[in-house]
Amino acid sequence: MMDLGVDLVREALAQALMLAAPILLAGLLIGLVVSIFQTVTQVQEQTLTFVPKIAGMILVGIAIIPWIINMMVDYATAMFTGAP
Repeated sequence: MMDLGVDLVREALAQALMLAAPILLAGLLIGLVVSIFQTVTQVQEQTLTFVPKIAGMILVGIAIIPWIINMMVDYATAMFTGAP
């Protein structure tokens, strides 16, 4: 019984990571591009990275909403039906 609980928690965490990964990767890439821009132009404004990151992550989130919903429905269906 304990193994079933551990497997369910592991699967839930893996699912959450899969759903968050595209948005987090967008933030990482945008942050990297802004950092390179700041280095090249020698503009050292700390708050400059926040607006592009937030905007990019929101746009990526909106773009992948159908995929996220599909993954969540598949996961919920598997949980409620007992399918692997």
